[in-house]
Amino acid sequence: MNGLLLVGHGSRSPESVKEMQAIADLVAASAPDAMVRLGFLEMSDPPAGAALDELVDQGCRPVVVAPLMLLGAGHSKSDVPAVALEARERHPGVDIRMGSPLGVAHALVATLGDAVLLAGGGGLPLLVLARGTSDPDANGDAHKAARLVAEWTSAPFVHTAFSGVTGPLVPEGLDVFARLGYERMAVAFWFLCSGALVQRARRDIDAFTARTGVKVVDAGYLGPDDRLVPVILERYRAAVDGEAPIVNCDLCAYRAAWPGREDRIAQPVGVGHSHLALEHRRVEHHH
Repeated sequence: MNGLLLVGHGSRSPESVKEMQAIADLVAASAPDAMVRLGFLEMSDPPAGAALDELVDQGCRPVVVAPLMLLGAGHSKSDVPAVALEARERHPGVDIRMGSPLGVAHALVATLGDAVLLAGGGGLPLLVLARGTSDPDANGDAHKAARLVAEWTSAPFVHTAFSGVTGPLVPEGLDVFARLGYERMAVAFWFLCSGALVQRARRDIDAFTARTGVKVVDAGYLGPDDRLVPVILERYRAAVDGEAPIVNCDLCAYRAAWPGREDRIAQPVGVGHSHLALEHRRVEHHH
């Protein structure tokens, strides 16, 4: 039997971990040819490496390591591949393959777009909130996702804001709508699950509404939706079939120079911002 390890970032929020497990359970129910396990990079158990070892011990061949993540940022490009590389060293001779992050897929846009419509946000100006990264290409994908969700919901205006690392941050993104004179708007989260970042953003939304009087329709995040499953399985089966991962090499900071990030070119997997790097193993890492 094949093995599929879905790797999430990890969260201190029990709700987030529960939702990630629910997604993994949906995938397992639709993949009878695979033993599916969920592992995390940090903050949550089980660690991704231990979950991968379990699949190997169960005799799974090959084992696909797939980021359970939306954007192709440092976690997908460095941290998760480091899990696979370290496992290859522990299990020589075992076929361990890398899958792609979910990316900006039609089914995901449809899922979040329908959530906006169901919440009553159709036709409203839209703010899409995404996890901020230091990867220019990943941040660009967040803007692309926002534009596509706006097309789905007939939003007359769309803006993108981020949870941290890059800007504009959530309060700044919200203020744009007040300055433009909108009295009602919709917010959607380009996030797989809940967690501290979503909860903090919602506190920012509450403070914004109290300060400005602008009414905000909260459409939520993707969550454990059946429509995520075909996208995840497509990434898994592509890895099993030996197809190239879905990544944008032309704009990848590990291959193309960006101002202030030139040292990333050809950087080894598992270093730099990676939570597997030594500097992140020694001290607690905060976003």
